[in-house]
Amino acid sequence: MNDTATSADTLGRLLRGDYRDPDGGAPIAVPVKDVRIERTLQNLEADLVAPLGLGRRLAVVSDPATRAVLGTRVERALSRLCTLVPVVLEPQPHADLATVATLRRACSAADALVAVGSGTINDVCKFAAAKDGKPYVVFATAPSMNGYTSMNAAITVHGHKKTLPAATPLAVFMDLAILAAAPARMIRAGLGDSLCRPTAQADWLLSRHLFGTPYRSAPFEMLAEDEATLLDAPEALMSGDLDAMRALARTLVLSGLGMTICGGSYPASQGEHLISHCIDMFAPADRGNHFHGEQVAVATLTMARIQEEVLTAGPPRLQPSGITSTVLKDRLGPDVGESCWGEFEPKRLSVETAPPLTQRLASAWNDLAGDIRGVSISASRLESIMKRAGGPTVPADIGVAPDFYAAAVRNARFLRDRYTFLDLADDSGHLARLWPTAEPSPPWRDKSSG
Repeated sequence: MNDTATSADTLGRLLRGDYRDPDGGAPIAVPVKDVRIERTLQNLEADLVAPLGLGRRLAVVSDPATRAVLGTRVERALSRLCTLVPVVLEPQPHADLATVATLRRACSAADALVAVGSGTINDVCKFAAAKDGKPYVVFATAPSMNGYTSMNAAITVHGHKKTLPAATPLAVFMDLAILAAAPARMIRAGLGDSLCRPTAQADWLLSRHLFGTPYRSAPFEMLAEDEATLLDAPEALMSGDLDAMRALARTLVLSGLGMTICGGSYPASQGEHLISHCIDMFAPADRGNHFHGEQVAVATLTMARIQEEVLTAGPPRLQPSGITSTVLKDRLGPDVGESCWGEFEPKRLSVETAPPLTQRLASAWNDLAGDIRGVSISASRLESIMKRAGGPTVPADIGVAPDFYAAAVRNARFLRDRYTFLDLADDSGHLARLWPTAEPSPPWRDKSSG
């Protein structure tokens, strides 16, 4: 089935421009021209790319693993259309400024980029495409993350992992047979990245109630049907069922489009992603390779429990923060600490701001708690879903020690200016009680060279 064909389909309606905003107003427009999610795309690659008018010189970007899975096939098909510039990045490339610079040099003579890969390949291609004003498309090789259709990229800048503006693809091509053949851990990672919808939505609702942050329900309504299918039967996803894989693929694409229509990652990246980013930035050098979605799965369970604890305790009394620029530099290193201070300082509670915010919480608490409980999935159910898929649920499953993970939870709030339940829990004393750690900053490895 072609997912752009049916009139009742959310994704098809978005691509055609006739999906009406549930918050009112005109139909929602998205910059992505085509999304194909098919049981196979074998021998269709050139036919899919040709109508997009990408130019006469196309850079096909892969790494050794994704080239073996799909890149060679795409190169062979597209060679009938244009002059190819094959670009093969180093094994397990990093999404950092150095890799982006290497990619931009390699693609300097190309009219457009064709990404063949998943997380890192997609991120560096969309960021490079934005920097150089070039279009790009992506052939997915794994259902491992929800960034395919988003307008942002996770890029490490001098040791600080940031979410930066990037290009959206003109098209996304997903061969379900390829996705189902991906390593099981990558499939579980995609499930893990999808698991955070309720915790991210809760964090966004918190910010809306406390600070009047703009909020939209569209990204979540877009996901509702496929999310139910996905979360009700995680075992089918891991058994190679292509219909279950379609539900995951659609969830990942629609989640990315939700970020795009909101102009940022708000609906899909909140406190749980900050914990994951903190792990990425400071993990010990000898830690094994773990996928973004695996980390997000564990962090989502943490956030769900923090949210449940805070809501159960009732309206908290907030205290001024004792964190200063000097403290952050001592904890995180001078460069990262200074960068994080710029993110944290605007939301830092002071003796002037803590009391009125406490009063606002008290008056809005029933509405806030009711809204959040209406969209939440319990931590116990989320844990069951990941266990049924054989996925990670505790820090040891993602290769980090309990003390390190506790410190990541305690320090994650400093990475971004969004006010999440990590902030609310820390400002009210819950976080220190729930995640005690002898050292707020264990001997983390400095990755500031990124």
